Amino acid sequence: MMAASLLRRDKKSTAAHLKADLKRTDNSSGLRQLQELLDSVLNPERGSDPEALEWCKWLLAGGEGFDEFCLTVRSYDNATLCGLVWTANFVAYRCRTCGISPCMSLCAECFNNGDHTGHDFNMFRSQAGGACDCGDGNVMRESGFCSRHRLKTGENVPLVPQDLLLMSEMVLPRFIITIIQYLRDGYTEPESAADRDLQKVLQQLEPQISFLEELTKMGGAMRTVLTKILTNQQTFKELSMGQEENVYAKKNYEKYLSALKSSGLVSVEERGTGGAAAGATESPGGALSLLGATAAAVLEDSSKEEDQDGLQGVGQRKRVKLSSSTKDPSIMDTLKHKCFLEELLFWTIKYEFPQKMVTFLLNMLPDQDYKITFTKTFVQHYAFIMKTLMKSHESDTMSNRIVHISVQLFSNEELARHVTEECQLLDIMVTVLLYMMESCLIKSELQDEENNRHVVVNCGEALLKNNTYWPLVSDFINILSHQSVAKRFLEDHSLLLLWMSFVSFFQGMNLNKRELNEHVEFESQTYYAAFAAELEACAQPMWGLLTHCKVKETHEYTKTVVRYCLETLQMWFDAIGFVDEPALNQLTFHLPLHRYYAMFLSKAVKCQGLDLDSLLPDQEMLMKIMVHPLQIQASLSEIHSNMWVRNGLQIKGQAMTYVQSHFCNSMIDPDIYLLQVCASRLDPDYFISSVFERFKVVDLLTMASQHQNAVLDSEQERPMLEGALTFLVLLCSLRIHIGMSDDEILRAEMVSQLCMNDRTHSSLLDLIPENPNPKSGVVPGSCSFEEMLSAVADFKAPVFEPGGSMQQGMYTPKAEVWEKEFDPIMVILRTVYRRDVQSAMDRYAAFLKQSGMHTGNPWPPYKERTPLHPCYRGLVRLLHCKTLHIVIFTLLYKIWMDHQNMSEHVLCMVLYLIELGLDNQVQEDKVEEEPCIEEHCHDSWFPGTSLLSNLHHVINFVRVRVPETAPEVERKRERERERETPPSTSSESSTYGQNLREAQVFSLVAERRRKFQEIINRSNHEASQAARPKSSSSSRWLPPGSPPQLVTEILEIRESMLSLLVKLHQKLSAKQNSLSLSWLAEVDPAKHSHGDGITAIERILAKAATRSRHSKRCLQDICGKVCPPIPPKKNSPGDKKSMDKEERRQRARERQQKLLAEFASRQKSFMETAMDVESPESDAVMDVGSSEPLDSEVLYDCVICGQSGPSTEDRPTGLVVLLQASSVLGHRCRSDTPKRLPTTDEEQIYPEDTCGATHDVRLSIMQRYFKDSSCLQSVSIGWDGGVYVQTCGHTLHIDCHKSYMESLRNDQVLQGFSVDKGEFTCPLCRQFANSVLPCRPGRGTEAGAWHAPSNKSMATLVKEVEDLQEQLGIFPVESNLSKEMESVIKDIKNTTQKKYMDYGKNPGSPDNDFLFMYSVARTNLELELVHRGGNLCSGGASAAAKRSCLNQLFHVLAMHMRLYSIDSAYNPWTRLTQSTPSREPEFCDEEHPEVPMLFRDVPSLLIIFILTMPHPLRKEHFTCVVKVLYSLQYTQAVVALSIRFSREERRAWSNAGAAKKNTPNSDKSWEALLAHVISELTKAKDVYDTNSEDSSVLSSSVWSPQSIEFSLQKICLPFLRLSCLLQHHLYGDSLPGCPVDEEFSLLAGCLGLLGSGQSAGPLSSAAGLKWNINAFDMISQWCSEVMGLSDTPAQQSVSLLVQDPQWVAPHLLQLPDNYNTIFQYYHRKSCSSCNKTPKDPALCLVCGAFVCLKGHCCKQQGVCECVLHSQHCGAATGIFLLINASVIIIIRGHRFCLWGSVYLDAHGEEDRDLRRGKPLYLCEERYRVLEQQWVSHTFDHINKRWGPHYNGL
Repeated sequence: MMAASLLRRDKKSTAAHLKADLKRTDNSSGLRQLQELLDSVLNPERGSDPEALEWCKWLLAGGEGFDEFCLTVRSYDNATLCGLVWTANFVAYRCRTCGISPCMSLCAECFNNGDHTGHDFNMFRSQAGGACDCGDGNVMRESGFCSRHRLKTGENVPLVPQDLLLMSEMVLPRFIITIIQYLRDGYTEPESAADRDLQKVLQQLEPQISFLEELTKMGGAMRTVLTKILTNQQTFKELSMGQEENVYAKKNYEKYLSALKSSGLVSVEERGTGGAAAGATESPGGALSLLGATAAAVLEDSSKEEDQDGLQGVGQRKRVKLSSSTKDPSIMDTLKHKCFLEELLFWTIKYEFPQKMVTFLLNMLPDQDYKITFTKTFVQHYAFIMKTLMKSHESDTMSNRIVHISVQLFSNEELARHVTEECQLLDIMVTVLLYMMESCLIKSELQDEENNRHVVVNCGEALLKNNTYWPLVSDFINILSHQSVAKRFLEDHSLLLLWMSFVSFFQGMNLNKRELNEHVEFESQTYYAAFAAELEACAQPMWGLLTHCKVKETHEYTKTVVRYCLETLQMWFDAIGFVDEPALNQLTFHLPLHRYYAMFLSKAVKCQGLDLDSLLPDQEMLMKIMVHPLQIQASLSEIHSNMWVRNGLQIKGQAMTYVQSHFCNSMIDPDIYLLQVCASRLDPDYFISSVFERFKVVDLLTMASQHQNAVLDSEQERPMLEGALTFLVLLCSLRIHIGMSDDEILRAEMVSQLCMNDRTHSSLLDLIPENPNPKSGVVPGSCSFEEMLSAVADFKAPVFEPGGSMQQGMYTPKAEVWEKEFDPIMVILRTVYRRDVQSAMDRYAAFLKQSGMHTGNPWPPYKERTPLHPCYRGLVRLLHCKTLHIVIFTLLYKIWMDHQNMSEHVLCMVLYLIELGLDNQVQEDKVEEEPCIEEHCHDSWFPGTSLLSNLHHVINFVRVRVPETAPEVERKRERERERETPPSTSSESSTYGQNLREAQVFSLVAERRRKFQEIINRSNHEASQAARPKSSSSSRWLPPGSPPQLVTEILEIRESMLSLLVKLHQKLSAKQNSLSLSWLAEVDPAKHSHGDGITAIERILAKAATRSRHSKRCLQDICGKVCPPIPPKKNSPGDKKSMDKEERRQRARERQQKLLAEFASRQKSFMETAMDVESPESDAVMDVGSSEPLDSEVLYDCVICGQSGPSTEDRPTGLVVLLQASSVLGHRCRSDTPKRLPTTDEEQIYPEDTCGATHDVRLSIMQRYFKDSSCLQSVSIGWDGGVYVQTCGHTLHIDCHKSYMESLRNDQVLQGFSVDKGEFTCPLCRQFANSVLPCRPGRGTEAGAWHAPSNKSMATLVKEVEDLQEQLGIFPVESNLSKEMESVIKDIKNTTQKKYMDYGKNPGSPDNDFLFMYSVARTNLELELVHRGGNLCSGGASAAAKRSCLNQLFHVLAMHMRLYSIDSAYNPWTRLTQSTPSREPEFCDEEHPEVPMLFRDVPSLLIIFILTMPHPLRKEHFTCVVKVLYSLQYTQAVVALSIRFSREERRAWSNAGAAKKNTPNSDKSWEALLAHVISELTKAKDVYDTNSEDSSVLSSSVWSPQSIEFSLQKICLPFLRLSCLLQHHLYGDSLPGCPVDEEFSLLAGCLGLLGSGQSAGPLSSAAGLKWNINAFDMISQWCSEVMGLSDTPAQQSVSLLVQDPQWVAPHLLQLPDNYNTIFQYYHRKSCSSCNKTPKDPALCLVCGAFVCLKGHCCKQQGVCECVLHSQHCGAATGIFLLINASVIIIIRGHRFCLWGSVYLDAHGEEDRDLRRGKPLYLCEERYRVLEQQWVSHTFDHINKRWGPHYNGL
């Protein structure tokens, strides 16, 4: 066959040949050949094979290479959009300034190439994936386009030559059908195959789909071809069905049909007759009956048979109902595929949206034709997508992928409108949403449990719990944000109706029933789901619609929505069987229908100027509407009064969520607004009595001192009464929807949040309820968030507290805000936790105290309110109704009489209500003055309804019902007895009878019933017959277990509200006549704005007096005849109890004060002794060196047993120490500027120049040429991985410590440190520690001697030192002390890693040990120097000295080191002090010589000498050692200098110095010494020759005597500093401070190098030299050692001679100012070991290494890379910056902690995990603190939250 022959030829020539054939006009033969070739290459039965793909690539390219072909096609790219598609976790940008749609996003490249300076942008991690919108004018403003997409590139691109894509058009259709056939083949239904593995099928297709993706990236030209193929219906028809003879294709097509069928979908042909019958067309009005009907259709039996859709049996009967009322019955179950694109999408859905397919489909979007077709296809499949989603096991991933696609399509208004018009997008969405929710409906149990016909969603179902519905809802919200689409929705009444029925599914969901007996056993957490569902599915679409109802023109829409809300609400009331009383103990927080109604009402009045009354229903409906919102408010109070405690914590969670900032403006705000509307339209008496009845405090509102409450326990009465009053205050004073402008609302919200606590910028943004659409980020109103913030708050810059806790930048209210705007009512409304209210009050009190306005405990200030919108004037009538006045009167009386369950808060709220009433007068007073009708039972309490006139109305007698045992009854009996004895006179009894008639009776309940009945009758409703007859109020008094009977009593009161206020004023101020008449004269309400209750009462009285002359007169009367109030009889046990309680409380308080004071003084004394990290200045407990007189023994306090005593051999005391390995010294460099962190590929960090690296190199060179044992005494190690010892200064007995460790080991609670590793915290100051350093027993009397100066000659001293060294180390006696010393040495060795200890050639040798030991001493001395700032100028008062344990450490090390004696033959001392004959012959038998003296490290020698001599060492010997070593150090300095000279300079100085050689004291002149050195070293010709070639570089500066002197001092200084420190620690000599330039002379003086007379005049460094024998001989000897090295290359000798011990203090890397620089470079940088981008990249801030946090690719032996690096770079201390989180973590050994961030945003805040994505800038202070903690090794002490990392970081 021809195809076979083609297959055998090579691909390139075949392709070229076919292309040529096809270009001819008659191309039939070419076509035939191509078809045959493709038939055999793309044979679907062969599965996917790479060969086929290769063929396709060659064929497309038509003879050239595929890559060149790609480039050619790309040059014709005419796309103007970026369209880059990304998947989850990609970092993208969003700029709100440039975005039109809130979903707009940009890729990093387009963002950085555009100009967004000063814009409101942020970086974010994509959750669902997305695509770059750059260049798309529908989604963003053109000004934000990047430079690449700003030009309309399409215009200047040449036309595509015709033959370029010819082959593509031929080959690709076949390629695509192959993919489709493969997908058809691979798909198995979930039922048929338990082990179906869709992933496998997809994996095999991976290369093919990637190839398609590659094609899309070739640009516009190729996309056009692909679009043509994908949307061409003819090609699809030909290829999809398969030709007649092709059996495979036929079978394959049948598979496709069966897949369609099994999805519950019908292809259109089959629908024919059956479908039409199902959709028996009803009028759209059918939807109205929907609510009632669906509820009725609930099947009684709960057997949930699964029909094929996995829905409950309920579903089907309902679905018929639904589909009939939608416009097109076929939305849910018809699909027909007419082109490749449609079938591709179908399989994409079937396979649950594989990422590759999604990316391919999205990559095509920049092509306009494709975009439109694809969007239509997507909409056509919408219902099917949701069905698949509901069944999917991976619904989360799938949701993300769906939204990834839909957000690209629906964010574009143009497109969304087009699809809405053409494809009924809105119908489809609403129907699908309904369909989805129907799958989880249950019967509502609200109100009438048995006969309830309402259905609600079941929040426990997976659909709601897992938020499976969110892709749908988010699409819906997205399209409603387009005005044109929203308008269509609002105009389409049948859709609105459907939507209302959807919302009603959520009305009353998640019903709570109060548990009355035992605690609920299982606390369900379904409430999360319920709140999320209401917010996402109901509230957000509502806000979306409301944004389009802002202007007058749209008022028709609002009216329609309001009408439908009311209809649906009415149906809901009917369905749940609601008459007039809510069911007891039930609570639902979810009333979306009420909230829709409320929000549209509010908008209508506020923005559209509609008349409120035209939108309100009749009174009866209003009464019903108010019941459930009011029930929620009362229940909130019940929950806080612990009445729901048996329902578990979750009920508190609900109450908190209801008011939380993300929910409040969709939940509590509309509820309160709705109640305000009801209150303004209903009878005020009815409303007030309803409130008190709902809050269950009716029984409490009696004048009697005792009462019985049928529904509340007595401890719940007070909080419930406070709740009721607070609610009334809220209701009357809140103006959010009824008078405030948007700007005022924003200001009030901001002030209330700032008053609770200082807030960071981001938390404030989060806490302010966003107005409409949560995605918009735009706050409504003219004033921006930032402007408002700067108006009300001051910024407090982030400070750093010394204790290490880091503050963020905070905003705090300005003083005038506290003074004028603090609104406790708003605070109460917005607090999630009750403690926040207290916090706000405390802050307010602090402000008043500070500004001197008020010192006591202030009461919440009263705040003037914004005037009411005229529509809501009726609300004021609440404050002017008799019922409220009676309640106020009763409560004032009860508080004055000290009845139980009253509180300050009750009084405060009562006064607030009075004041509100005085400030809001009712206008229409005329109408009110109707003649009183007799049967108004309590009109006789007060004449009218105006508060002003009722204030001074006196009430004489009140009739109350009290228990027989009440004090009132007792009093009456006494009166009766008195009356019986004298013969009664008629007058008395008649007045008594009169009283009876006059006495007032008051029953709230009866009142409310009567009003309700009146209203009903007025609307002459049938319900008046149906209303249940109510029992009279009195019969409620007999609960079972009958308490004492109630009797009616008459109380004599004779008070008015005014007189009660005056008496309360006296009671509060505890003065008899606290209000004098003169006070009334100069009254001014304005003065009294801040203060306590006294001020509040004065303010009210002042207002009353100024507003009504009558009140003023009454007040004058009352104040004039003020008599001491009769203290109420103390015979009721309750009163007595409350009194005792007060006294008891007072006493308790005093006791507490006393205890606290005692505690504080103890703490203070502890703090003074404990010298904590925060206060380095405080004095040490024991200044180990100097404080004690010398001859006494040192006494130590044990912090565990508290005893004080000396440390002895058998009971040693130890210092609490922390041993840690440290590489801080090793990271020092020579240059002053810290290294920069590389942020481009060009920059690099070179680690070779660090101190650690230099010392390593030096040691390895030495070991190459010299004897090992000698090398190990010539240098120090421990620059990297040295052991640092620090203490908190506290001591303890070592045996006490052991038992303490035992107790820690048994205590399981302690986490954070590992007791097994010996870690503990100091029992006194809790500082972290891991070992105990034994203290050497007492100071003997010899101390005096070893301090005394001596006059011995230098020679004698040298000899004595030598003898001391000869003494062998005496093995100490086995004692407890020596054992402890051994164990501490073991601890020290275990602290660091093996590699930092073994430097010798034979590891573990004594020499190695010896080196390690003295290096520990060196490390600690060097570190102390670093902590002192690198020099000793600051003197002795340094923090380090206070807490130093060096003295003890030296003793422990010395004891250990004296076990190794130094072989006298090799003792360096002799080579320093005697002129030895040359020992040539000895060298023969050894392969390596000893290290020459000039190569040795002098400070190391010093430490070796001191540690190997017996202790205590006399000071004269110490000084002698220093002097001898100084001469060596000096000679080394001279040699080093001489090497730096150029040859000419050397000659010149040599001659100059030779002259001085013969002068006296020549051994103290550096010129002479220099000349001698030069002449000696010139003998070894190569020493000076090595650097001749680069001498020009070295000698750029000319050497003057001054500069030589200076350099010599500089080289010798480090040795002097170390010696001085050592002397300070061993002998307690103080370190005087000095200026930097005098440091040398001062130190030399301290060490006794200079006599006393030499300090004057400029100092010569040579003056300190003391030679034991002839200086020149000594130097010659040292030089000859160097010259005798035959086999050491000169280059090495020179490098060993030039020791430069100058190291700058250690620094962390220098970081760039802007975090973005780091982020952009590192977050995509690939890992060196696996070349993938790590998930959590991190940077070492010490050396700049790039590591993977938790990455498995870089694990070695189970240890992850960060931990490995911390061991390698910092000897187990690592400081890492986590790139993706901007935070720093510290790894210390086996623990780690989050340190915080050194990058803050413009508002001084961290952005952990880059959640906000705002630009971050380096905070220098924080970085300095981090560096300081690193250098001072205090991470363990300052950071508190440590956890183990188990090597997993």
